[in-house]
Amino acid sequence: MEYYTIILRTIFVYFILIGVFRLMGKREIGKLSVLDFVVSIMIAELAVISIEDPKVPMLKHLVGIFVLFLIQIFLAFLSLKSKKVREIVDGKPSIIIENGQINESEMKKQRYNFDDLLTQLRENNIKNVADVEFGILESTGKLSVITREVECDRKTNSAVSPLPLVFPVILDGKIQEDHLKKLDKTSLWLRQELRKMGIRDTKNISICTINNNDSLYVDKKDD
Repeated sequence: MEYYTIILRTIFVYFILIGVFRLMGKREIGKLSVLDFVVSIMIAELAVISIEDPKVPMLKHLVGIFVLFLIQIFLAFLSLKSKKVREIVDGKPSIIIENGQINESEMKKQRYNFDDLLTQLRENNIKNVADVEFGILESTGKLSVITREVECDRKTNSAVSPLPLVFPVILDGKIQEDHLKKLDKTSLWLRQELRKMGIRDTKNISICTINNNDSLYVDKKDD
């Protein structure tokens, strides 16, 4: 009788977990944030405990699973609304390589060693660090690599350096002063360009980036 209980519990928990993880949203396993990873482990542990001991009421462990589910959904909702919450929950990317130069202080801060760096450079088919324009350690632990490139202006047929990296200059309605500084722009220049587009209030902007020709890409918040 105990085996039948375990089998039935396993089937039931299986479908419960499928429903829970589907509701938590889609994300690749390799791109899980720290929060997603911790919640997933705790839910899996509670699921195993609820199956292996038929004598303990199953509801006792399912309550814990649903509490974790609600915590994850609540924090995900806050992350959509606030950049600060996103940085606390998911962390933020770190620039490890810039213009072919390795930022060792940032590596130490992220506890990221040279073996990790060289391994991920090889995975990106990079033979020489000098060929890297930007190496960005994402919040998931993956190294995103942008190599040095030169674009050609079709009108003048001359070489043109593309923007080094897509930095959002406005995010969730807030001007990103540090990103503007990296791109040699000011908030005054940004506001003037927005006025030319008929936009006076940055609070209505979800994200704004600068294109190669210094034009702006603007995506407004949904009403």
